[in-house]
Amino acid sequence: MKKYKFTIHGNEYEVHIKNVEDNIIELDVNGSAYEVEVDKSIQPAKTPKLVRSRVVPPAEAKPEEGTGLKTPVASAGKISSPLPGTVINIMVREGDTVKVGQKLMILEAMKMENNIESDKDGKVISIPIRPGQSVMEGDTLIEIGG
Repeated sequence: MKKYKFTIHGNEYEVHIKNVEDNIIELDVNGSAYEVEVDKSIQPAKTPKLVRSRVVPPAEAKPEEGTGLKTPVASAGKISSPLPGTVINIMVREGDTVKVGQKLMILEAMKMENNIESDKDGKVISIPIRPGQSVMEGDTLIEIGG
């Protein structure tokens, strides 16, 4: 079934699990056969927990020590599609000034309407998409300049 190598107190053990039935495990340890009874109260984790770190918008970013940055750089920010969908409505035009949290457009994805909001203050530089257009995850929806 599965093979493992364990090192315990400097001794190496080659373990081959032959069979697992209920709480009894048949295995070979360095060529010797064993039946091991496992405590039923011990349950393996079914799904690992994934923890995503908080994404800091460029407006909140602080220069890190040792990076050589003295002040945050004001640059164009691209608002990307969070998932594949169809652009339903665009609420801004090129040249408009936008604020953080302002609704920019509505994207229909998986039969739901999703509001796309600005993550920075600035001026709309370009809108490379049009209403009714299909977009893929990661496609640029709007570019905002500082």
